[in-house]
Formats: sequence, structure tokens, C-alpha cells
Amino acid sequence: MIPPYRTAYNAQFTAAKYAAFLADIAAEGRTTPPFRVAETPVFIPTILREKMLDAANHIIDVILQPDFKERTEAAIPADLRVANENDHAHCVIIDFAVCQNQQGMLEPQLIELQGFPSLFAFQELLGRQFRRHFDIPASTDNFPAGWDQRRYYDFLQHTFLAGHAPEHVILLEVQPLQQKTLVDFYATENQLGIRPVCVSDLIQEGRSLFYLRDGVKTQVKRIYNRVIFEDLEKQKFNLGHIPDLFGPLDVTWAPHPNWFYRISKYTLPLLYHTYIPESRFLHTVTTLPTDLENYVLKPLFSYAGQGVIINVTPAHIASIENPTQWILQRKVEYAPAVETPTGPAKCEVRLMYAWPDADPRPTLVHSLVRLSKSAMIGVNFNAQDNWVGGSAGFFER
Repeated sequence: MIPPYRTAYNAQFTAAKYAAFLADIAAEGRTTPPFRVAETPVFIPTILREKMLDAANHIIDVILQPDFKERTEAAIPADLRVANENDHAHCVIIDFAVCQNQQGMLEPQLIELQGFPSLFAFQELLGRQFRRHFDIPASTDNFPAGWDQRRYYDFLQHTFLAGHAPEHVILLEVQPLQQKTLVDFYATENQLGIRPVCVSDLIQEGRSLFYLRDGVKTQVKRIYNRVIFEDLEKQKFNLGHIPDLFGPLDVTWAPHPNWFYRISKYTLPLLYHTYIPESRFLHTVTTLPTDLENYVLKPLFSYAGQGVIINVTPAHIASIENPTQWILQRKVEYAPAVETPTGPAKCEVRLMYAWPDADPRPTLVHSLVRLSKSAMIGVNFNAQDNWVGGSAGFFER
């Protein structure tokens, strides 16, 4: 998106450099990512970054409103509500599509929100390996101004460990060794000392949780939560005995599971901004838009793009059994913004915020980029293409 940088990068690229880049990611990450890693980072101009930050600040202001919890109570399914919720999410993840306005200028459009962790450790590893193997302009950075690798991990340690020794903090997931994000789990352990633990490996004694760390029974005092409780409910019968994670426990959560639902698609209809497409709860739509083809239907309680209906028709809407569980959102048209040797790619930029316990607002700490040449952006939808997949953003300073 910064033409001179794009041209220079494409010219220097070789298959040998890319292979070495992937090998070093797998070596440090202790596993080969099962998703496609793109051949290129994305160079993001200042003006586009400022537009994304403007929209992100509006979103954060809405989350900080005193009545935000009250307005999002219905977001949490009754059977998935977890006790001892804290005052705020420890992560705010904001996804923007890179689009083009009527004047031909690039602009962001909000796609999705998450009060749930993203690939914090893997993205740092990815950006560092891009710099190691390719000539990345010194006038760009994937950290906020003035930050480096040490400051970044110090901040994540402050957020997710909150003063606890690493052995008393676990990264909790359902069968973590089988997750596509395993490379991030290992990178997290490498940098923060937090080990991935399966929910079925927890030992519950009253309100206390323990796990075996190198054969030693160790108390869990804080959980870096990567469990999507909807997924846990679907898989719990295959896991054997698991503790009661819904009741009150003598642990703190980072983030607490309820925030996965509060900061989500459920939040979209509460937002009003130039770079945020119109979203409405489906049950509040009394008259269908005359240009329905310009909207998408999204189920509230799903993740990773599951269940999204792109080419909406009145028949689709009529078939929805529970419209309170869906939103109707104005469709976003991605721009072919990134020139690659095999044709232009569409781009999505994720701003990744971390929010320590005592901080008044979340802090932007990193980003994630996805490139696509298909109708869907997620890395699962681009396995047959090249110059697509998960990537890193380098922002113009």
C-alpha cells in the first residue's frame, strides 16, 4: 500500500528466502503453522493507520461507557455465563477491511470485534522473521512508536501474568496440541513462561485448580484464557472429567470468558462511525433494505467466519428461526490494495490491544494482517493461492 516499498519488496523476493523464513518460524515456534503464512508483509501508510485508530478509539469509548455491561448482558448465553467476572476485558481485538472510498482513497471498514486474545506472541515472531529474511524499510515498524520486543513482552507480562510467577499462570485451551494456533501457544511459552494446558488436565479441589508441571502438582492462580466456552460445551463429552469452570474459583481470568461475548458482533449495532458499517440486530429490522444485496447476515454466536451469509436474499432472512441471534450488516467491499507478482490481494488489518488490570484504557500493542484473493479473507479459505494468508503489518512512522 506504500508503492515504493511494495515494488522494492516484490523485486527482492525469492523462493529460497521464503523457505528459510518459514523454516525459522517453525524452528522458533516449535511447530509448523498449519495455516498459510503469506510471502509478504503489508506496508501501511500513516493516513490509513490514523483512520483505523480514529474508529478504534470510538469503539473503546463505547466499551468504556458506564452502561456498557448493562447493554451487553444479553450477549452472554445463560448456559455459558462464568462467575467472578472482572471490570474489563484484557484484550480488545479490532478487525478492519482495507477498502476504497468514492475518491479512490484507501479507508478502513470495521469487520469484527473480539474481547478475546489474538496471536500476540506469534505476530511478534512473524514480524521479527520478516525483518531477518527480507529488507524491510527502517521507516516502518510493527510496534507502536518507541516500543521494541522487550517493552512489548514486558507489557504482555504485566497484562497476563499480573505479578504472578509463570508456573502459577496457564494458557488454558481445549486440546491445545491440536489447535491451529499451537505455534502461538509455544511462542507464548518461549517468551512469557506460560504453558498451554488442556481443560481436561486441570485438577479441581474445592475452589482451587491445579495442574501437573513437570510432574509437580502446581496451583493455578491466573488463567490466560484461550477457551471458547461454546467450543468447550461441544467437546466436553470427548474430554473426560473436567472441572466446573463456570462456578466461582480462586483464580483470576485474563480475559474473563464473559468478555468473549460482550465485545463481539453483539457490540456492532452500538457503534456509529464513518469507518464502521451500519449494523442492526435482525429482530429490530422492520423493513428490509431495498439494496439487500449490499448486506451480509452474521450469526451472533459463532467464530472464524462460520455461518456468515454473504449473498443475502429475503428467503435467507425468512428462514432465520431466531432473529435475535443474528445481525444484518452493510457489506464491505475489500479493495485489491496489495500488489503481488501473481495479482492484487485484498487485505484485512487487525489492531491488537492489551489491557492490564489497573489501566484506564486498553493499549495498542501489535497488529495482524490477512491477505486473500478469494471471496473470504480467513486463512482457511486461501489454501490454493499464493501471496496470501496470515501476515504482519509494518506501519509507516
